[in-house]
Amino acid sequence: MSTTKVELVIEAGAAWIILDGPERRNALNVQAGRDLVAACDTIDADPTIGVAIVTGVGRAFCSGADTDAITHIRTALPDAAYEGLDHLYAGFRRFACLTVPMVAAVNGAAVGAGLNLALAADVRIANTDALFVSGFAPLGIHPGGGHLHLIARAAGAGAAAYLGVFGQAMRSEAALSTGLVSAVTTPGELHDTVQTWTAHLAADPALARALAADLRRTVSDPGEWDRAMEIERARQMWSLARTPKES
Repeated sequence: MSTTKVELVIEAGAAWIILDGPERRNALNVQAGRDLVAACDTIDADPTIGVAIVTGVGRAFCSGADTDAITHIRTALPDAAYEGLDHLYAGFRRFACLTVPMVAAVNGAAVGAGLNLALAADVRIANTDALFVSGFAPLGIHPGGGHLHLIARAAGAGAAAYLGVFGQAMRSEAALSTGLVSAVTTPGELHDTVQTWTAHLAADPALARALAADLRRTVSDPGEWDRAMEIERARQMWSLARTPKES
């Protein structure tokens, strides 16, 4: 069975993290999460890198957690289920801790944990094919990974309710109006737009890392995300332990 590969391409001070599994819409399993962590470790260890961009191959950005991984958690004992969720969270949690500014270049659907990954970035630049979908509640699953907090942090409580509670999808133009994304381009212009936004960071990694550090210290509060993640985890484990909802 095909899995999503995580490719790291470094060019002129910019690190592109590419989710390459179009057959599964770039879904994340445990191994993909580990590979994403390893890519982030490589970026942090290279002082010539000033910015990191995450994007997907094909028509999706990331469709969220691999269904096999979710099935495994559903059938695991509580301790194993708890740790299994940690493994699924590991990739986007590590991405959020990068020491460089981060961009999510959202080239298609960002669903569930894939939406979490996009929201872990400092900014999101989307093309007109992008679609933002929580995906949890309509399947009878409580959101996890601090999902509601991440949406609200980017676009407010109303967006968190719209996406995460009422299960509505949000297209790129609506996401721009709420602040969920910072710019919208055509599909063919997405790469160049990201390069334009990040050129000064790629050219001056020392300044870029200083800016990222102060952004984290003065604006972001990782403790709030940690608390939200633990609150959601209990509810998500409860919802996964129930009989899966039939579609």
